[in-house]
Amino acid sequence: MASVTSLTDSVQQQLATALTATRPEAAGADPLLRRSDRADFQANGILALAKKAKANPRELAAEVVAHLVTGDVIQDVEVSGPGFLNITVTDGAITRNLAARYADAERLGVPLAERPGTTVIDYAQPNVAKEMHVGHLRSAVIGDSVAQLLEFTGENVVRRHHIGDWGTQFGMLIQYLDEHPHELDHEDAQVSGEEAMSNLDRLYKAARKLFDSDEEFKTRARRRVVDLQAGDPDTLAMWQRFVDESKIYFFSVFEKLDMEIQDADIVGESGYNDMLTETCRLLEESGVAVRSEGALCVFFDDIKGPDGKPVPLIVQKSDGGFGYAATDLSAIRDRVFHLKADTLLYVVDARQALHFRMVFETARRAGWLSDGVKAVQLAFGTVLGKDGKPFKTREGETVRLVDLLDEAIERASAVVREKAQDLSEEEIAERGAQVGIGAVKYADLSTSANRDYKFDLDQMVSLNGDTSVYLQYAYARIRSILRKAPEGVRPAARPELALHAAERALGLHVDAFAEVVAEAAREFAPHKLAAYLYQLASLYTSFYDKCPVLKAESPEQVANRLFLCDLTARTLHRGMALLGIRTPERL
Repeated sequence: MASVTSLTDSVQQQLATALTATRPEAAGADPLLRRSDRADFQANGILALAKKAKANPRELAAEVVAHLVTGDVIQDVEVSGPGFLNITVTDGAITRNLAARYADAERLGVPLAERPGTTVIDYAQPNVAKEMHVGHLRSAVIGDSVAQLLEFTGENVVRRHHIGDWGTQFGMLIQYLDEHPHELDHEDAQVSGEEAMSNLDRLYKAARKLFDSDEEFKTRARRRVVDLQAGDPDTLAMWQRFVDESKIYFFSVFEKLDMEIQDADIVGESGYNDMLTETCRLLEESGVAVRSEGALCVFFDDIKGPDGKPVPLIVQKSDGGFGYAATDLSAIRDRVFHLKADTLLYVVDARQALHFRMVFETARRAGWLSDGVKAVQLAFGTVLGKDGKPFKTREGETVRLVDLLDEAIERASAVVREKAQDLSEEEIAERGAQVGIGAVKYADLSTSANRDYKFDLDQMVSLNGDTSVYLQYAYARIRSILRKAPEGVRPAARPELALHAAERALGLHVDAFAEVVAEAAREFAPHKLAAYLYQLASLYTSFYDKCPVLKAESPEQVANRLFLCDLTARTLHRGMALLGIRTPERL
């Protein structure tokens, strides 16, 4: 279905026409239309036009008002203050616009991009043989939501999970297991993905301890890295076993997070091995990188260490080994020239900002990032405990992600059980998972990505305040009202009816859904959609308190309010889905 013109756009178009009729030289000027507490909209652009034309702003505003057509969309316009226009739209225009969105059941009037591009989004980057911890949460949650927002607006999205699956630690792991084969002997046992990864994680820590304390073992481990890079069959087989077991675990964690991860999307560091030598050759031959003390480095005039000396990006170490930079630069080449991406988006911890700044600049100097391709690090802040410090266990260890998610589900299940009236234990468990995971995701997504946020489960699963539970409860309450409608009474738009102030406020906000989705996708900012949805639920609560639905004054008003309820529910459902959060029919 064709996209729906929002009331904001309709009013904007009429204002632009009136401005041009008043001052032909003002054609194309922005009326600076905004939602307002004083009326439905306020236009502030006349002040700038008056200054440019050396005219009295109130007089110019009055001239524009004289050219505005009222009746169908615009009900009333008044000049306010130094030359603002306060604009009220008609009740019928609100209802007609909402009816057009309602008719577009799948997209609710959200348009598809006319010229979609291709975005490769790099997010959720766990490490092989290591358990996922709370630090992996934000990349996964933010990345998944941004990917869904971009896809919904028509962008061609290629997901990439750049897992850590190569390097010195694998020589260390493989050598340790070769010398201690009994420590990972669970082939015949029924072991879950989480248990297998717990064993691997324990093995990694033991190998690291020996690597750091025993020089002879360190030498043997480094020889094993050479074997791995040379493709020794036995070494590769052991490495593949680590990768396969880790993937089973990754999939189990992502499933708990209610995220769909495809195996084809997992392209780790090892996926670019064949490109590393060529990447270094191209950089060196072009003069972008130079040899310094045996290492291949890229230098930057504005990046210096505390001692004032330049801090280089090391692409190849002096011993011939490749650093992260070589892999990241090879990934850029693959994503630009093979996947034909015009946007590279990296959902990565803010602490890696300098690394990516240097990598992007190097790729630009090499010509791999042209003017037609942008590379963006969507940097995110840290998850903090209630004390405002980085989230740790009481023992000072990093919190395991599965433990955190299990606790969220447990807390949410208790809330659901307390409220449940006719739910079975199986339904309580299902709702508990949806509410718990939703609570964790929403707490993350309702915060701007670049800010730190406090992880407080008590607040996250609260029915009060800006939480996903509040939004889920609002949705479930609407669905309950719709189920209680008498047989034969259906939601139906009635543009001829006058609207209560609470209906108007809710309707105008629902009409802004497409604009907010487009903005959130364009700016990679799911927190803007989260804020919109919280306000939507709040406005619905006000409407519910002030406007009887099933006991409205007339059958027509019942139908119109049921229509407003249903469209609000659909908007909540679609918006929450774009955040990766479920909306249960009953709570």
